[in-house]
This record gives sequence, structure tokens and C-alpha cells, in this order.
Amino acid sequence: MVFSSAIFLFIFLPLIWLGHRLLPSVRAKNILLSVASLLFYAFGEPIYVVLMVLSVAVNYAAARCISEGEHRRRLPMILAVLFDLAMLGVFKYAGFAVECINYLPFIELPVPAIRLPIGISFFTFQILSYVVDVYRGDTQVQTRIDDLFLYIAFFPQLIAGPIVKYHDIAAQITDRTMTPELTARGLRRFLFGLSKKLLISNPCGLLADTAFAALGEQTLGAPLGWLGAIAYCFQIYYDFSGYSDMAIGLGHMFGFHILENFNYPYISGSIREFWRRWHISLSTWFREYVYIPLGGNRRGRGRTVLNKFIVFFTTGLWHGASLNFIVWGLFHGTMQMIEEFIRPTERRWLRPLWRVVTLAAVCLSFVVFRADNMTDAVRYLAVLFGGGASGGLSAALALLDPYTLTILAAALIFSFPIVPILRKRAEIGPPALDYIGYAVTLGLLLLCVMSLASSTYNPFIYFRF
Repeated sequence: MVFSSAIFLFIFLPLIWLGHRLLPSVRAKNILLSVASLLFYAFGEPIYVVLMVLSVAVNYAAARCISEGEHRRRLPMILAVLFDLAMLGVFKYAGFAVECINYLPFIELPVPAIRLPIGISFFTFQILSYVVDVYRGDTQVQTRIDDLFLYIAFFPQLIAGPIVKYHDIAAQITDRTMTPELTARGLRRFLFGLSKKLLISNPCGLLADTAFAALGEQTLGAPLGWLGAIAYCFQIYYDFSGYSDMAIGLGHMFGFHILENFNYPYISGSIREFWRRWHISLSTWFREYVYIPLGGNRRGRGRTVLNKFIVFFTTGLWHGASLNFIVWGLFHGTMQMIEEFIRPTERRWLRPLWRVVTLAAVCLSFVVFRADNMTDAVRYLAVLFGGGASGGLSAALALLDPYTLTILAAALIFSFPIVPILRKRAEIGPPALDYIGYAVTLGLLLLCVMSLASSTYNPFIYFRF
């Protein structure tokens, strides 16, 4: 079940919200949310619910052993981390590992056909951070397994993030309040995110799919190639940030405060800034649980470079078991290394140029991210620089009807912090702004309903992660 489906919007969410609102105690509300989260996950993964429950049980036991042990705290932490990584390795990377081994001479192993459990990367990283934080003393151990389960399985962020750290939400599990203002704010945020997904990301996705399909048919020219690459940049941003907005909004509707996950990454002046604005919960996780434990930048420039490459290698691998994800991650690591040496943000004359370089690098790297394999990625990149079919301008112009141009214009405009700037500079008071927000939200809701009713194209691109 996904947030942008009719069954979620018109059946699941209203029933769960109403039940949550009517129940008298936080404990009863938590039980309802836990059951709802199980049903939400079982709707698409009925078998792998057992896997998620097992993960919670194992890590709960490990954290209890860590908190109660005085001299043997390290062993249960190591065992829990090994269990979590092994689970992720078997279900996400076993097939890829066998394919890599088969490149060796005289070896041809059968590739296991293991279906990837949806959201396994997200809930595994969350439970990993919890166990490690208990070991470090950064968070208190949770003595109730049902509360720990709710932290992991809470359906707004279960299958698409953000990655929530336990200490950021622990107090809210047992003590939270729901107010009409918070519910209204959450509903508006949810509908803004839903609009990003349905009204911008999906149409841009159609353009990107058309371009990549033309690559397979060997009819792709540079104009359509660039249109598809730019459209995919918009698709992935509005899809990812849209789901994060929906998760944050749903959290508000149930009394939870989930941290921001995207902050207008396409206005970045460097790759380093891009990663401070893009998928903030993921980049923060890798910084705190991989980069800093490796030594960060405390052991000299050479070790810093190595540590960053390790982080970006694992970041790419986290996104998917494929060579193109690894190349995508290493490319971003290489760009950061270049920035380490030329310091573009410290040179005023270089800043405007490097802003363009950053956007171009992000766009080209997303071609590698989107391609089915590295062969297709190299072919697509070659097309962008003149290696494709001739006469491709007409194919690109044929797709740019008024509707598509409007969508692309909206995607470009809202990639910049237009709304926060207007809200900050507005001379009207908060009540009037609220009324405007309600009116805009109602209009977006109607457009989203029309989109769901008229279109069958509603991809869930998180299945790869």
C-alpha cells in the first residue's frame, strides 16, 4: 500500500485517524498504530512481516543485554549489527554478489531469486542506529517491545523514510498531544507532498520513461535525452521529497514530529551542500554511523579522502544492488574530493560557475542512477553529448505540449524556496495565511483526486531501495 493510492487515501487513513482520535489513552493509540502498521506493510509484503517482527525482537533483546551488562556490552552490540547486516545482505545483495562472482573464470553459480522486502533498507538502518545509540549511551533502552516496534513499524515512514533516530521520537511514543492546529498543519503538509508526487513527479516520470525507452529502441537523440534527464531530476526529487512531506504530515496528524528530510537541494552551490540538503536523514546516518567511526577528518587528508569514498560507496550500495548505484555514489565522492582541493565556495569568482557545475553533475549522475545497468548509462550519456540518433529535436518538441510545459515550469519554480520567501515577506497576518493555505490545500486535493481517477501511471520507485 502506498500513500498515493485510493485505498490508502479514502479507506485506510480516515479509519485509522478516526480511531486514533477517539481512543482515550496513549497506550491504546499506540496499539492501534502498531496494528495499522502491520496491516499497512502486510498489504504489500504479507510474508516479510515476519522478517520485520524478527528484526525488532532480536534488536530489542540485544539492546536489553547491552543496557544490563556491565562488562560484556560490546558482544551483543556486535551480534545485533552482524544480524542486521546479514539480513540486509541476504535479501538485498545476495543475487548481486553471486553475479559478481560469476565474472570470475570457470565459475557459474545459480543466481538466487530473492524478492526484496519493501522498506528493508529503511527499517534496518533505524534499528541499527537504535542499538548503536544504546551502546554509546546516547539513548535510553526501550523496555517495552511494543513501543520499540511502533518506532520501527510506524507506517508513515516505514517504507519510504525518513530514517528516524530513536532519541528524536522516544518521548513522543509515550507522551504526545493532538490538537486541531497540528492536525490541520499535518493534513496540509500531507496534501502538499501528495501533490508533489501525483501532479509533478508522475508527469515528469512519463517524460523520463519515454526518453529511456527511446534509448532501448535506439531512437534517442540529444534533445530528447536532455529532456528526459532533466525530467528525471524533477521526478526523483518530487517523488522522494513528496513522500517525506507525506510522512511528516501524517506524523503531525498522529501527534508525532518527524524531522525534515529535504531542503531545496537544487539551489546548492556545491556537491557538499547538495548532500546537506538532499535526503538529510540518510546523509546524517552515514556521517554519524560510518564516517565518524572511521575517523572522519581527524587522521589527515589521505585518511579523510578514503573515509569519504567508503561513505559514498556504501551510500550508493545502500540505494540498490547494482553497479550503477555504486558508480553514482563514487562519482559524488569524487566530486567532493575535487571540491576539497579547489575550494569553490571560498573563491567568489568561481561560485557562479560551480553552481552550474553542481547542477550539471547532479543531473548527469542521476542518469546513471536511473539506468537499468551501466551499459545503458554509458550509452545514454554518450547520446547527451552527440552520440545518438539524428533529428531528435522534433521528438522532444512533440512531447512539450502546454500541459507538459506547465508541469516542467512548476517543477522548476518550486525547486526554489519560493513559498518560504513569500510567506516570510507577506504583510498579511497568520489567520489570513491559514485561510489561504486551506484554500490552496482544497484545490490541490481536488487536482490529486482527478489525477488518481484519470491516470493509471503511479510508479513506486522506492521498491529498488
